[in-house]
Amino acid sequence: MMKRTERNLTLINGVFVTSLLIANVVSSKIVYFYGMTVPAAIVAYPVTFLMTDVIGEIWGKEEANKTVRLGFICQCLSLLLIWLAMLLPVAPFADNQSEFVSILGSSFRVVCASMVAYIFSQSWDVWIFHKIRDRYILKHGSTSGGRWIWNNASTMTSQMIDTAIFITGAFYGVVPNIINMILSQYLIKVIYAALDTIPFYLMTGVVEGEN
Repeated sequence: MMKRTERNLTLINGVFVTSLLIANVVSSKIVYFYGMTVPAAIVAYPVTFLMTDVIGEIWGKEEANKTVRLGFICQCLSLLLIWLAMLLPVAPFADNQSEFVSILGSSFRVVCASMVAYIFSQSWDVWIFHKIRDRYILKHGSTSGGRWIWNNASTMTSQMIDTAIFITGAFYGVVPNIINMILSQYLIKVIYAALDTIPFYLMTGVVEGEN
């Protein structure tokens, strides 16, 4: 079980921000496997929801909301720094500027879609997580037997919001059969959400007691 310390909170926030920024960088790559078309961000972004759930369970709703706000600020800062880097003059012997811009210079449309999806989905994740958790504790007197409920319910619903907003905003009119892309990504995220129940329990306490 992860102890409720400032050091651990800092560590989890670090994992959250790292996963979030990596997801933004690789989101423009479209991956195709087993008949499904999804952005490469699928490998990193689901980790952010696990981190906010762990923070919410151990440190509470306000700390989880602080993490969401921190993530938004870090995204804005990273975009600014990347934009400034692209404006710097290229060395005469360098011939990789086009690749650099292609990889890091995501289109304004993709960036906007990502930011909007982030705010709505992460805010919903924290809100519904604690709504279900508080009602369960009010009814049963403790968290015993119920942690998997709010962990999975919050992640699965917030992932649907994120997927629908981001894919529609970023790829509508660009990627054929966008509905298939939304459903494919969401299916993978649902599997992620079910699997992250294990690390969620390990990090918040396998043996449940009154909380």
